[in-house]
Amino acid sequence: MNRRVLALTLALLPALAVAAEPLSPDQLLQRIRSERAAEVTAMQIREQAFIAERGERAQLLAGARSALSTQKAEAERLKAEFDRQESQLAEQEKLLTQRVGHLGELFGVVRQSAGDVAGQWQDSLLNAQYPQRLASLKALAESRTLPSAADLDGYWMLLLEDLTASGRVEQVQLPVVAADGTRALQSVLRVGTFSAYGTDAFLRYDADAGELIAPPRQPSGLGQMGDYLGSGEAVASLPIDPSRGTLLAQLQRQPGLWDRVQQGGLVGWVILALGLFGLLLAIWRMVFLTRAGRGVSAQMHDLSAPRADNPLGRIIGVLGPKPQLSDLETLELKLDEAILLETPPLEKGQGLLKLLCAVAPLLGLLGTVTGMIVTFQAITQGGGGDSRLMADGISQALVTTVLGLVVAIPLLFLHTLLASRSKGLIQLLEQQSAGLIALHLSGAPRRD
Repeated sequence: MNRRVLALTLALLPALAVAAEPLSPDQLLQRIRSERAAEVTAMQIREQAFIAERGERAQLLAGARSALSTQKAEAERLKAEFDRQESQLAEQEKLLTQRVGHLGELFGVVRQSAGDVAGQWQDSLLNAQYPQRLASLKALAESRTLPSAADLDGYWMLLLEDLTASGRVEQVQLPVVAADGTRALQSVLRVGTFSAYGTDAFLRYDADAGELIAPPRQPSGLGQMGDYLGSGEAVASLPIDPSRGTLLAQLQRQPGLWDRVQQGGLVGWVILALGLFGLLLAIWRMVFLTRAGRGVSAQMHDLSAPRADNPLGRIIGVLGPKPQLSDLETLELKLDEAILLETPPLEKGQGLLKLLCAVAPLLGLLGTVTGMIVTFQAITQGGGGDSRLMADGISQALVTTVLGLVVAIPLLFLHTLLASRSKGLIQLLEQQSAGLIALHLSGAPRRD
């Protein structure tokens, strides 16, 4: 194509060169003839180039068709070879199945048994001492090939080792994760598959981490382990967890006293504040009544010398050293007035304490109702499929009721004690005032 364009350009160059000059008819005819000849020459050149390229294209097409035929033949050969090998593989598998026979069923039972044992040993305490045995069991259970005699013998030895280790009480060096997260090698006393004891804590096996963990909350009985190690006796009493760590894990989820108090929320803190205030009030009033009682007792031993530091002395002081017995009604009124003046200090705070006794359970009920509303709202939003979540929310809601009762019951006893103590003192004052009137009327000596 490029050659044809070049030839046409060369043919037109003379005509372009003389186009600017005027031509005669002969010159114009000669020019047309020359341009025609150039065009014919260019057309011949283009035709020859096209014929040459057609031959090349035909050769390329023939080569592509030949390559396609070769590839089709190769594909047919490969397909035939694949069919032959697939048929041969099916024959070999059939022959393998016939030769294996019942042995294949036996290997299937072994793989299933290894998987079951691996599931049972997943949370076993022995995994901390023998960490590779689970990997061996899982490899045998997930194997797609027939296990060898060495694999079967290893599986048998694993079962024997577990049987032997589960009946031993031994002390080994194992890594332990402390409550603060530090990991260190410690001397661990292992009692079969039930319990493990570190240097200063009960240990729990964490299957996810594959390590022994010292929980932050420890049950009682750790001293027996120290006594056992110190005595050196073969038979001794040791606390064990028959659930293989489940009870120890449940102990970690059990909230303590401080956790329960925090679960009460704002209402719980208000109840505790009222309880503390009521307790301080009761102690203050108890100290006051005790001092008043001691003063009255001391005054009863010396009625002739009244003192102003006790209620009885102040009542006696109302009569004066020489009372006028001619006006008995006036004397009685003075004594009644003195008793009425002494009664409020003796009964002070009892009404407030009684109010606290009544308000504390009501506040607890308020906190419970509020907590139940929040719990049911959470269940409505998230669904009630998890019964443990519902139970945890309800238990938190009931904490305020417990706090209210815990505060109200002791305050009620203290209020009753204070009321009886003050009532006894008031009755004693009334009795002594009546005795004073009788004494002055009769003129007889006073007997204690």
